[in-house]
Amino acid sequence: MDEINEAIKKFQKELNGGTSSLVLLSVLDKAESPMYGYQIAKLIEAETKDVDIMKQGALYPVLRSLESTGLLESEVEPSVSGPPRRYYKITDSGRTTLAKWIEIWHQTRQFVDAVIEGGDDD
Repeated sequence: MDEINEAIKKFQKELNGGTSSLVLLSVLDKAESPMYGYQIAKLIEAETKDVDIMKQGALYPVLRSLESTGLLESEVEPSVSGPPRRYYKITDSGRTTLAKWIEIWHQTRQFVDAVIEGGDDD
């Protein structure tokens, strides 16, 4: 049973690695104003309900990575309740990249679904 649990954890980690960037760019693309990490985490958590798809701690390295590649930009602003907050927003390059990633996601999802569900046995 440990082998199965390890295989499931490994698969989930690998799957999350690629989809996290897509999800974060999508969230920030739809946002009406820049958002800080905890806001993004709470929004994602509300969308996923009881499914633990993206852990909050994994969010920040992905945000930093997206910023380092120019797909996001951020600004640090003081907070009335605690330390300063880093607010992220999507860049024009981020929007262009997001559109391409969405195309790739749809193609990948169609392919995987087709393989999992199998073809028609005519």
